[in-house]
Amino acid sequence: MLEIGRAIVSLDILDKHFLCDLLKCKGACCVEGDSGAPLTDEEAIEIEQNYPVFEKYIPENHKKEVDKQGFSVIDSDGDRVTPLVNNRQCAYTFTDEKGILKCAIEKAYFNGEITFRKPLSCHLFPIRINEYRHFDAVNYQKLDICKPGRECGASEKLPLYKFLREPLIRRYGSEWYEQLVYAADNLKLER
Repeated sequence: MLEIGRAIVSLDILDKHFLCDLLKCKGACCVEGDSGAPLTDEEAIEIEQNYPVFEKYIPENHKKEVDKQGFSVIDSDGDRVTPLVNNRQCAYTFTDEKGILKCAIEKAYFNGEITFRKPLSCHLFPIRINEYRHFDAVNYQKLDICKPGRECGASEKLPLYKFLREPLIRRYGSEWYEQLVYAADNLKLER
C-alpha cells in the first residue's frame, strides 16, 4: 500500500496493466454488478439537471424506468446509485451501432451539450474508492468482465494509473497525481 494525502493506494494500481477493449467487452461494466453506479449527492443533482439534455440518447424503456424509479435510487446497502433497467443495466446507457453499451451522459458531454462528463465511479472503473472517516481506500477491482481490458493493457504495457490519469486527477488533483507517478517511478527502481 502507498499513502498519498488521505488516500491509501493499492500497489495493484501501479503494477497492473489496463486498457478498456470495448469491442470485446461491449461495455459489460454498465450491466454487471449488484446495483447501479455509485453516485454522490452532487452527481445525482447533476444528472437530474442534465437529464433533459441527454435523455434523447437513451431508449424509451430506459426513460420509463427513470420516470418510475427517479434519477437516482438508494440500493440495498443504503448507497445512492443510478437506476437500473431489468435490475441489471444502467438506465443511462444506450447501445451503439457496434453493439457496445455507452453512456448517454458522456455522449452529451462529448457533443458539447453539458459540462458533467459522467459519475466519477464510472470514470474511475475498475478502480473503486471506499471513503472512511480518516482515509480513502483506493483499490483495483479485478473482474472477469474486464479480462479483455487486462489483456489489451498488457499488450500496450499501459499501467492502470496511467490509463485512469484523467479521473484520478478529477478526484484528487494534479499535484496528488504527480506524487502517484513519482511513487510509481521510484518504487519500480527499488524492485
